[in-house]
Amino acid sequence: MMQFRHTDRNHDTARKDDVIQIRASAGTKAILSRAASLCGQKLSEFMLDGARRQAEETILDQRAFFLDADAHEKFLDLLDAPNKPSEELRARMTRKSAWER
Repeated sequence: MMQFRHTDRNHDTARKDDVIQIRASAGTKAILSRAASLCGQKLSEFMLDGARRQAEETILDQRAFFLDADAHEKFLDLLDAPNKPSEELRARMTRKSAWER
């Protein structure tokens, strides 16, 4: 069983006393250990940094915004009547990708 201490990025100097425990297969641990070594990090640092980045990205993807009534109506109008694609966009969307050529 691997144990990791959780820290807040803004409080890296704070005492690390929260424990995060996870189980992993030997193969997964080997891959993570190799990657951590290549980055010059301890396994726990490598995993915590990666998990923190993913958590921040997940949180940022859940954004909310608030509009007044007029701005909300304009926003809905834009969603209901999107711009028509330009000829350039049409050409890009219909051309074959490099691996299909």
